[in-house]
Amino acid sequence: MKAAVVREVGDAHALKVEPDFPTPEMKPGQVIVKNEFAGINFIDTYHRKGLYKRDLPFVGGQEGGGTVAAVSDEAAAQGVKIGDRVAYSILGTYCEYSAVPAAKLLPVPDGVSMDVATSCVVQGLTAHYLTTSAHAGLIQEGEWCLIHGVGGGTCQWAAQMAKLRGFKVIGTVSKGKSENASSLGCDELIVLDEVPGMAYEDYESFDIVSRVMEVTDGKGVKCVIDGIGKSTVDISIDSLAHRGIFVSFGNASGSVPAFPVLRLIGKSAYVTRPKLLDYITTREELVERAGDIFGWLQDGKLSVCVDTTFPLDQAPEGHLYLEAGKTKGKLLYEI
Repeated sequence: MKAAVVREVGDAHALKVEPDFPTPEMKPGQVIVKNEFAGINFIDTYHRKGLYKRDLPFVGGQEGGGTVAAVSDEAAAQGVKIGDRVAYSILGTYCEYSAVPAAKLLPVPDGVSMDVATSCVVQGLTAHYLTTSAHAGLIQEGEWCLIHGVGGGTCQWAAQMAKLRGFKVIGTVSKGKSENASSLGCDELIVLDEVPGMAYEDYESFDIVSRVMEVTDGKGVKCVIDGIGKSTVDISIDSLAHRGIFVSFGNASGSVPAFPVLRLIGKSAYVTRPKLLDYITTREELVERAGDIFGWLQDGKLSVCVDTTFPLDQAPEGHLYLEAGKTKGKLLYEI
């Protein structure tokens, strides 16, 4: 089968499209999905560069959507049928066929297109746990939340979901993506200069902490959702309210450097570094989160922007586009 494979870690060109990579064998409890789309996410670039270690060689990606092409007896007993439209998350989705445990399948409802459904899996589920669970209930309805980088990707979803949860939202965004972000419903939008060729804004171009304190009447925010990393860690911590929580989930500008826990004492603040897999540990939790997302989409409460779809043959170009900060929405490969 055709697949985009990493045999040596490196830049985007380490992602090589191979026409005859072995098609996966179906194991008990699995199905074979003929992929229509695969999502492109920042975590894929971390795997490709070796920041997050994986055994070599590996097929890139961890988000896919398509049609069930073969079903094991165990999966059939769970009601899965050939021809079912499904989305899912496993490692290795930049390929024509994936062997997927039936427990990880998300049935795609009528009225939700496959490109949108595929977009929901990693970014949508990540935004869901960030706004519903990762803050551990330390923010309540009517309280302030700061979300960095709402102009695209996961935090475009998170801003909308935070509003659905009843939070008041301050979003940061680059000038080039501000029009896109203006439709998300943020209560306050802080527009920043761009860093040319990078996937994040210039967080030194504006005094964000002062503006946050002004907007919140000097109290700060109860939760910061931060996928930027190195460039925003100080801003995020300094923007917190008393007993607020810093949720650090990404590294777009580089990994968050180590800092002494004593730094949190001024406001008795909290910090967490979560990952998606720890918030979909059971089938029930996965389906519940996906059900919320698909329901919001069907009700018109959630808007998904698919920015660009690349053919799989242009696998390096997809990563280059993402890392250059050009995206204003979801990036996909069409298989």
